Amino acid sequence: MKPNRIITTFVAVIAMSTTIATLTGCSASASDKVKVTARTKTVTKKDRTDEKKAVKLEAKNKRERQRLDKLAQETATMKDALAKQTKKSVPTSSNAGSPANLASLNYTGEQEITINGNKPGFSAAEMSTSRGAWESYGNLDGQNRVTTANAMLSQKLMPTSDRTALTWDPTGWHNKRTAHGWLYNRSHLIGFQLSGENNNPKNLMTGTMSLNNPLMLVHEDDLAAYIKASSQHLVRYQVRPIFRGNELVARGVQLRAQSVGSNTIAFNVYIFNVEAGYKIDYNTGYSTKE
Repeated sequence: MKPNRIITTFVAVIAMSTTIATLTGCSASASDKVKVTARTKTVTKKDRTDEKKAVKLEAKNKRERQRLDKLAQETATMKDALAKQTKKSVPTSSNAGSPANLASLNYTGEQEITINGNKPGFSAAEMSTSRGAWESYGNLDGQNRVTTANAMLSQKLMPTSDRTALTWDPTGWHNKRTAHGWLYNRSHLIGFQLSGENNNPKNLMTGTMSLNNPLMLVHEDDLAAYIKASSQHLVRYQVRPIFRGNELVARGVQLRAQSVGSNTIAFNVYIFNVEAGYKIDYNTGYSTKE
């Protein structure tokens, strides 16, 4: 090889080394570094505590609704059975229908009995229609007890608005829970569906649940159906609570009804104010479970 070619080759090698060194230095330069950014993903874990509580509460409510539905069915079955029983012939009391005689009667197993052969016994004057439809409620007596309610029922007396909550506490009102609801109801002498009278102290007595519904209600429904059938239908009606002496809770209630111009409606019954499984102190209204 010729000397000049050796020199040229040596120079080329040196130049390449310099270039490599220069490139290496560039890659290490802080200003020319490649920036790499790592993205951080934030994961938020939902707090499902309230959701779990809501699910548990809904399950509990569902079980409670099922329990109440079952209880309502059992109550309805009992009421239907009792209502059917009242449709059967019941013994007629040998006593006249005076308050004193009715007050002396004791409950012997039949909660409803007929009086005077089931004949209402209204006089001609009491059956007069000269006044048209009307209703009258006796004043409370000296012990604040409800007295007698009378009416000539027709469609004109029926309510035109919804019933509101009752707030008046009649004498002897010491209520308590039972397996089927409450021991007592604020019982209307003349039912709201017939008169539109609701929170009237002169029309409310302390009555057991069974006295109020189904026993009184069965008769009131019959009256309402008859009256609704025609605007010409009139029914003479009287409801009288029967107290023994100075007792605050009535021993029972007498219902008399007679349709005008026909015997479609005609009854005279006495319903004992008792409740199965409970002993009532009629002097005070307190009770004990038997």
